[in-house]
Amino acid sequence: METMDSAVFVQTNDATSNQVVMFKRDQSGGLLPIGRYPTGGRGTGSPHLPSQGSVVAAEGRLFVTNAGSDDLSIFAIDASGLEFIDRTPAGTSPTSVAVRGDLVYVLGTGRITGFRLGAEGVLSPIEGSERSLSAPEADGAQIAFTPNGDAVVVTERVSDAISVYGVGAGGLLNDPSVVPSSGATPYGFDFRADGILVVTEAFGGQVGAAAASSYRLNGSLVSVSPSVKNSRSEVCWAAVSKDGRFAYVTNFGDNTISSYRVGADGTIELLDPVAASTRSGERGLRDEAITADGRHLFALDADAGTIYGWTIGADGALTPVGTAGGLPLTAAGLATL
Repeated sequence: METMDSAVFVQTNDATSNQVVMFKRDQSGGLLPIGRYPTGGRGTGSPHLPSQGSVVAAEGRLFVTNAGSDDLSIFAIDASGLEFIDRTPAGTSPTSVAVRGDLVYVLGTGRITGFRLGAEGVLSPIEGSERSLSAPEADGAQIAFTPNGDAVVVTERVSDAISVYGVGAGGLLNDPSVVPSSGATPYGFDFRADGILVVTEAFGGQVGAAAASSYRLNGSLVSVSPSVKNSRSEVCWAAVSKDGRFAYVTNFGDNTISSYRVGADGTIELLDPVAASTRSGERGLRDEAITADGRHLFALDADAGTIYGWTIGADGALTPVGTAGGLPLTAAGLATL
């Protein structure tokens, strides 16, 4: 089967019939609509699905959480589009998914659940894999594997904590190491290949209080750069450039993207508080992802139903490359190839 090597995916998060909207990306970063593919499940039907990682492309598959029907859908990705494979129960209100090889962990309300991915793309629950977050009201925002696959990380907004679960025998997770976040309301995050972790901090949505912090994984998390402010508001997602030199964070409060320079030692410093913007002064910019070749950054302005794209320069600067609109205002999640 011929594979697709350049695409962008979002979910509609529709409360009646959730769908994946797929675009093919050309060499200049332009987006061509490919189609809409029903997940078989339901979304919440509400704008602003509060998570990073509700749509993930990995292992030649696309994984999509259906927060309204409490399940996870899987598609095969090929040159012509998507082929539905399976839908399986995945806990209460799943909103973020982590994939590493044949291990899949899903974040839902108050807990995470593990699965094995079969050769045909069908998931099988791992007996005894459920793990609780640090507190019932922790409010998990994102789940992801570390680059070496030795651990799973979850950000918790209400408890202002980051939980690290070591991966043990049979893919089962150990009890978490819970580290207080450097700043309030840790939200989205992304890893550099060497394990440096960059985390956004929303500070409860306070105007002008958005920040990011960095950590080094050494058994547990060790703070490197605590709470580097960017002067914006309601920061959400984080994406680290493929060369590991820059990090980009979306600021929902004013439709901007801030850029950070990431040092060799994992320290971060603010590069540009407004590296890019969409509808200046409005709200809505949330979900983002960098393409596998490292050339382009895409972000979803949820309140405009539009995906925006930028070319990433050698100096970290962002240059607009076009838009793709027509998405419902409930659209959420963004994954790229």
